[in-house]
Amino acid sequence: MAAALLLVSACGSSTQPKPEAAASLPAAHVDEATAGTISGKVLFMGDAPVMPVIDFSSNPQCERQHKTPQKAETVVVNRNKTLRNVLVWIKDGLPKARWTPPETAAKLDQNGCVYEPHVLGIMEGQQLEIFNNDPVNHNVHAESQVNPAWNESQPPKAEHKYKKFDSEEVLFPVTCSVHPWMRSYIGVSPHPFFAVTGDDGSFTLKGVPPGTYTVEAVHEKFGRKEGKLTLAPNGAATLDFSYGS
Repeated sequence: MAAALLLVSACGSSTQPKPEAAASLPAAHVDEATAGTISGKVLFMGDAPVMPVIDFSSNPQCERQHKTPQKAETVVVNRNKTLRNVLVWIKDGLPKARWTPPETAAKLDQNGCVYEPHVLGIMEGQQLEIFNNDPVNHNVHAESQVNPAWNESQPPKAEHKYKKFDSEEVLFPVTCSVHPWMRSYIGVSPHPFFAVTGDDGSFTLKGVPPGTYTVEAVHEKFGRKEGKLTLAPNGAATLDFSYGS
């Protein structure tokens, strides 16, 4: 097992090839007999910050959908002192190749006037399916910088919207022009080796070809950290990140 600790890296999106350049790359191939796994946790040191309660009072239809107070998800520290909603992905080290996106769409829901999930990973060219399960109108605003930004209305219980992103971009916010508290984040990866930490703060990247990699963790408030590791053929490597004081 290889264990590595993190290095703080500069914020900002990396420069990516244009979609037409990516299309000229050879198709990616992973030998399953030698593929391995990268896993780890995102730890949080110190006291967890107190998140504000969301004020839904400006829209009674939104407010009625919540029987208990809802807190902002900017920083969610789990009971085991790990951090939720961190996107972890292989930033560098994979051979230049064209990865085929999954046929299954990634899903972004609007439920109770809150985006679910709060952080979403998606591949270049993969469909994003957007739901509005609320009884109110929303304006879905993708505030991307590398990919073309868009802001489109979605009426209550309307037909699902479908979108695609053609360029790598980790992360950018998705907001709602009608309800200012609504915010989620999308990370667009050119390959399938990414994960978002959940209620135990862990991540697992499966089916990774052997090699030496830079792995990056990205959090909406605390920014970017990265670490390097070498994954042996059919191996398992661990990498933990740490945020906080």
